[in-house]
Amino acid sequence: TEVEMKEKKARVEDALHATRAAVEEGIVAGGGVALLRAKAAIANLKGANEDQNHGIAIALRAMEAPLREIVTNAGDEPSVILNKVLEQSGNYGYNAANGEFGDMVQFGILDPTKVTRTALQNAASIAGLMITTEAMVAEAPKKDAPAAPGGGGMGGMGDMDF
Repeated sequence: TEVEMKEKKARVEDALHATRAAVEEGIVAGGGVALLRAKAAIANLKGANEDQNHGIAIALRAMEAPLREIVTNAGDEPSVILNKVLEQSGNYGYNAANGEFGDMVQFGILDPTKVTRTALQNAASIAGLMITTEAMVAEAPKKDAPAAPGGGGMGGMGDMDF
């Protein structure tokens, strides 16, 4: 169908862009593992003041989010999987498709370095912008109105009997 063709075309385009990004800057272990390893590399970072320390703690926690989301979507417990991945090093991670632990590169679960890097940089940039902005405008959540009550039966022709 046309919808399937459009979806297939979008997937091919995504793969092409990912391949180009991988050629530019290389690849890292996918499934959130690269961010966990980056987190470990900066875990001892200290800010100049308490506000910076809170920001660093938030950023470190956010670096766990991709793996947590993948594991949650697979129906598993994120904290257990996260701790098991953190106990190891290198490309060791969790393959949510089959529930196996191992080398993410050997599993073929990869992310282009450029994509991972720019996602982290953009997230930090937006967070910084939100922190330094004095006011923000957001759409208020819409309250769902209760469903209308039933309208009763259909009116007839009075007392006419046929």
